[in-house]
Amino acid sequence: MSMHKSVMSREVIQFIRPVSGGKYLDGTLGLGGHSLEILKACDGDCYLMGMDLDDDALGYAAQNLSQFKDRINLFNDSFDSFSSYLEELGWDRLDGVVLDLGVSSLQLDVAEKGFSFIKDGPLDMRMGLAAGFEPASRLLERISLYDLKKVIGRYGEEPMAGRIARAIIEVRDKKKIETTLELAQIVENAYPARRRAMAKNHPATKTFQALRIAVNRELDSLEDFLKQIVDFMSPGARIVVISFHSLEDRIVKHFFRHEAKECVCPPGYPICQCEHKQKLKILTKKPLIPKDDELTDNPRSRSAKLRASEKTA
Repeated sequence: MSMHKSVMSREVIQFIRPVSGGKYLDGTLGLGGHSLEILKACDGDCYLMGMDLDDDALGYAAQNLSQFKDRINLFNDSFDSFSSYLEELGWDRLDGVVLDLGVSSLQLDVAEKGFSFIKDGPLDMRMGLAAGFEPASRLLERISLYDLKKVIGRYGEEPMAGRIARAIIEVRDKKKIETTLELAQIVENAYPARRRAMAKNHPATKTFQALRIAVNRELDSLEDFLKQIVDFMSPGARIVVISFHSLEDRIVKHFFRHEAKECVCPPGYPICQCEHKQKLKILTKKPLIPKDDELTDNPRSRSAKLRASEKTA
């Protein structure tokens, strides 16, 4: 499978600034688009570690990056497990890090992976099997009404979370919900007709997002990754994170701001007691969004937000 153009590749390279001999981590490899641009930018004279939960994506990425096969190391795992693989490679520091937290085209376009509410497929939603997570169908078998409402409300930021959760549980208690279109229809029917008519996106969009995040524990992985990554970055190394919904963006924003402060004591403390040291310099005061030409070429990039920071000396 050939690559779709990765989101905001120009901006990623402008911030990462790949150099000869550098070591880089692409924690969400996908089909290898960002990795390819990094390797091209250093004329193939740098090293790259790529990670992805989807073993199918890893296979395609290996093909797409084959011209640099002696410079790449690919691992089938979640990006928050990166430190054990750095140790395996004997890398003690990284010169640049990129995370693209969007769902890849491969996952959206292959119905069998269960991410699409437009194409029918098994209700799976796992990014890959490596992490050992349960599929969405099994999650819906056991979850309580209270917890399902919380998942849809928090992770999907869905105002109709209560109605949707009740509709899902009502069907679930009679029969298993096993396919994506089956779930999408339940959600669509739960929407009030007036709101359904006015909706810009499919009524199931936010519910599918919420279940995908819950199944793959995406926010936990992001928080765990951020807590670790800065200590593995060389002074001057840069980290670029592209997020696609406000929950991820908020986590990244707060983390960058926290690590850009010299003191994190509560306001009003007369003397600093936290002993916190600044580790990052923020490079994007506000998140960058795709330019008009990219939005035209790749409409799926429309909700992307990019934040970047640099490791302080």
